[in-house]
Amino acid sequence: MIGGVAGISIKEAMRYGVARGLFSNEAGMGSTPHAHAAANVKNPSDQGEVAIFSVFFDTFVVLTLTALVILTSKTYLGMMTQPSDSWLTSIHLTQAAFNDGFPGHGESLIAIFLLFFAFSTILAWYYFAEVNFHFLFTKVDVRIFQCLVAFCVLFGALVKVDLIWTLADTFNGFMCLPNLIALWLLRKQIIQTQTTNKD
Repeated sequence: MIGGVAGISIKEAMRYGVARGLFSNEAGMGSTPHAHAAANVKNPSDQGEVAIFSVFFDTFVVLTLTALVILTSKTYLGMMTQPSDSWLTSIHLTQAAFNDGFPGHGESLIAIFLLFFAFSTILAWYYFAEVNFHFLFTKVDVRIFQCLVAFCVLFGALVKVDLIWTLADTFNGFMCLPNLIALWLLRKQIIQTQTTNKD
């Protein structure tokens, strides 16, 4: 029984960790190459290094600091002595933790950060999607796609958050599959390119 509980706990931690990690840095999803491909650099590997640094900074700096703020906050430590059904989760826990460090301002700070993060994410993902739309449907008016995107944004703002997370996790998983297959098929060329650049 203890082994089963431990196994399920690890499985759930990995499942949600990978899902939220993909939302955070999009490593391995194949979404951000659109933006990096548009950059004007002398060598493609230079832009690759920028992409690697962005993943490192976002995951190992920003997210680690956020986790440390939560784990060392009075709110989190106080919850450990209460029944689990009364615990704060997600953004509510983050806001409460930052409010411990910045009394009266923590919740507002997180709300502002989320506004900018969400807005920039919508713009970036729209750009990625439009590039793909142009590639796949060259003769279709892009305004049809723009209307679809506007509807999806409105739909996402009105429905329950749990449904949005489920849909996002599902579609992110679908998006990873073709990219991982392409990376596997191109592995020899990638290794050859890395060897050439070192020389």
